[in-house]
Amino acid sequence: MRWTTSRVFCIAALSLLFLGGIYLLMLPSESEGSSGIETPAAEADAEADANSSEGPEKVLKIATPNVIKSESLIGDYYLGIFAHLSNFPLMQMSEDGKIVGRLADHYEVSEDHREWTFYILDDLYWSDGVKVTPEDVQFSMLYYGEKNPSGRWINETLESSSVSEADNSVTFKFNKPYTRIDLEFATYMIIPRHVWEKIDKPMEYSSKGPYVGCGPYYIESVDLNTARLIFRKNPYWKGKNCAFDKVEVDWYASEDAACLALEKGEADTYYKYASSYPYANIERLEKTGDFNFVEKDSTGMCYLGITLNEAPRSDLQFREALAYAINYEELMQLDTLGYGSVPNRGLVPPGMEYYKPTEKCIYDPEKAREILKKAGYEDRNGNGIVENKNGKDILLELMILPGYERDAELLQEYFRAVGIDIEIENVDQNTYMDRKDTSRYELVFSRTTPWGMLMHSGLGTGYFDSRRYGYIEDPEFTGLCDQILNTTDSETLRSCSYSLQDYYAEELPVIPVYWKKVVTPYNKRFEGWHYNNLDGIYTLETFLDLHEV
Repeated sequence: MRWTTSRVFCIAALSLLFLGGIYLLMLPSESEGSSGIETPAAEADAEADANSSEGPEKVLKIATPNVIKSESLIGDYYLGIFAHLSNFPLMQMSEDGKIVGRLADHYEVSEDHREWTFYILDDLYWSDGVKVTPEDVQFSMLYYGEKNPSGRWINETLESSSVSEADNSVTFKFNKPYTRIDLEFATYMIIPRHVWEKIDKPMEYSSKGPYVGCGPYYIESVDLNTARLIFRKNPYWKGKNCAFDKVEVDWYASEDAACLALEKGEADTYYKYASSYPYANIERLEKTGDFNFVEKDSTGMCYLGITLNEAPRSDLQFREALAYAINYEELMQLDTLGYGSVPNRGLVPPGMEYYKPTEKCIYDPEKAREILKKAGYEDRNGNGIVENKNGKDILLELMILPGYERDAELLQEYFRAVGIDIEIENVDQNTYMDRKDTSRYELVFSRTTPWGMLMHSGLGTGYFDSRRYGYIEDPEFTGLCDQILNTTDSETLRSCSYSLQDYYAEELPVIPVYWKKVVTPYNKRFEGWHYNNLDGIYTLETFLDLHEV
């Protein structure tokens, strides 16, 4: 069944990400009690009329299971991700993994890495005709830092900011060296000051559109009833002309429903942020003969998180036993159907910069039992469960999201086979995010996103450093993170990155479960697809270059 009606639509990427989804700009409609700023509707209607004289509109249709739950451009996670098409961040990831300019033409960094100056492109216009300015950039970052929880680090680290009309630039000065601002600013959408300065509570504000954007398209409407997001050409776009008059994103209540839309010819491609097309559906789609596939190694992965605040989880030997108890090959085959691989203990996938080939994860339940026994964890009462140092049976809670039930059941089976009892906690999304980001769990089966692997000091550190979203407080680990954040010297970066992967492999604060590939289908009628590790196929280059064969 479709999410709200029988049809859905969606698209995403980001990066991000996460990351905290927000990033977009919107023009409030008068029906929503907005500012009454003139919209681009008249220009868009005139453009549509002109196009109609040349033939029917050219429409690109994208199916997605990433459900938009509200019309809040700042408050809704997936709407914020999709809005990258209409509202550019300062920077973006290139196809070869480098961070390059997007809304910014280029940037300069002071020698102490505290002062960053971004030079803004001079030919960008908002879809209401107003020119994009450095003031928009300055306002956006201060606005996120003040009013969006995911941007709180901006308030904590930004010392001052200034703009220069002479060279069309904005300068941010931070209270400490920060070498990764270019990456951080690849996720935050720039929004028009003249629209958003009138909105005091952006996380609560919502509107059906249109929303002001500066990309080749702006958001014309968000319809929760039809589950459709519509992008229309920006009449003030000065860049390369796009082949499509309109981009439609339909979101569906399930992956299977989105896949069926492709099989029936109702969508041209599939997009799920930081995820692959369902592996089990690939063969069926291939049989239609209508689709080709982009297949790439993901920099995201699945892992078992282990909070370290209490015994026996704080005991390295106990974590070693957990690691040897997992049947990595079986879990990988179950979840990826062969589109994955057994990971290294060092966590980081090969596609990431400064990857180090640490020891492979090994399934050896007998060794797990030996380690437990030598460490003093024994089954003294003969019930099949080993006891902790206080003589109590070990029972750990494993937190998961809906959809990971089979993985959790297998982990429960693996751990019980070596004498460790597991209780599965299946929680809703809000509870999961709240407890995960505050480390209020014992074990969690989770996944990383490409943005998540890059944030903070990179290499997944943002997930595990207690100063960000994690639970590792070890000075050895946090010190390596700080060294990466405070240097741009390539040899220092390489040395610290290798040491971090050695730390993951030796201390096992997190156990990688499998690496995977991202497979994205697209209709053979179109060519010009681009891909990067942060956004997948949802890149500006795709929308600029995509055309019918």
